[in-house]
Amino acid sequence: MSAQAEQHETVFVIDDDAALREALASLFRSVGLQVKAFASAPEFLAAKLPDGPTCLVLDVRLPGLSGLDFQAELAEANVDIPIVFMTGHGDIPMTVRAMKAGAVEFLPKPFRDQDMLDAVQQGLERDRNRRKSATDVARLKATLDTLTSREQEVMSLVTAGLMNKQIAGELGVSEITVKVHRGNVMRKMGAKSLADLVRMADALGVRRRPTP
Repeated sequence: MSAQAEQHETVFVIDDDAALREALASLFRSVGLQVKAFASAPEFLAAKLPDGPTCLVLDVRLPGLSGLDFQAELAEANVDIPIVFMTGHGDIPMTVRAMKAGAVEFLPKPFRDQDMLDAVQQGLERDRNRRKSATDVARLKATLDTLTSREQEVMSLVTAGLMNKQIAGELGVSEITVKVHRGNVMRKMGAKSLADLVRMADALGVRRRPTP
């Protein structure tokens, strides 16, 4: 990863303990990460989030909204950010609830610095992968939009496993016409093989008709 990419990785810390916020901020900065620390969930929500891989280090017990309830609120608002929980009062049901809801880690206080750093790096990696996947799908969608409606039909039938002859019968065109459209689809989508095209169709959520 380039130094420029690392510059845009940010760790958010939400904890009402000022001393712990500062200690965590120093820890993350010591390994080159940007840090934004907040005393409460509303403070975090009021802030402008940077554009880049992020991870949220969240205390379970907060004034007002609890960390677990805040996790649920973020999910409802479609805010997809990896969360590392920390708590001095954790129990098994609490841990299970957090992990089932997608938390990266649930660390009891006091925790080892390295355990926290490892968890945060795992969260940042997860967010990098999510962002790359979203970018790839957006690029595929833009490419799909360059296909004509007929080419999109052919792509749907091809990725369903139909042969050229079957597609021709389905669309009421000649087999040669299907071959031309199929070639255009492969070229425009940049697919190297039928398997590659099927993978693209799956990533795009293109409706594929079952093979008759």
